[in-house]
Amino acid sequence: MPTLEILVGDTTFTAQLADTEAARQLAECLPLELDMQELNGNEKYSYLSQALSTNASCPDSIHTGDLMLFGSDCLVLFYKDFSTSYSYTPIGKLDNPQGLSAALGRGDVTVTFRMF
Repeated sequence: MPTLEILVGDTTFTAQLADTEAARQLAECLPLELDMQELNGNEKYSYLSQALSTNASCPDSIHTGDLMLFGSDCLVLFYKDFSTSYSYTPIGKLDNPQGLSAALGRGDVTVTFRMF
């Protein structure tokens, strides 16, 4: 799969897309600039304008830098590790999430997703 570039302010992260239909469908929609909302002190999320295919499962734990789809249209970028009982469809994972929490900040943030 191609490499995903995630821009948060002046900071750029790269991620590898998961081998899922949802990840392929998201890649076809890029570039996207999303206003992502803060939730639970561990994630930013934004609803997409179209639903993606789902193949959700419960990962038991989430890791910093996981990019997941909740339901069929909610893109979630996690910036802290934690245990979960929710189900997600994998979209991708940051290659190096160091500094992600600081870049995303404490409130809502605009994040750009594009392929390179």
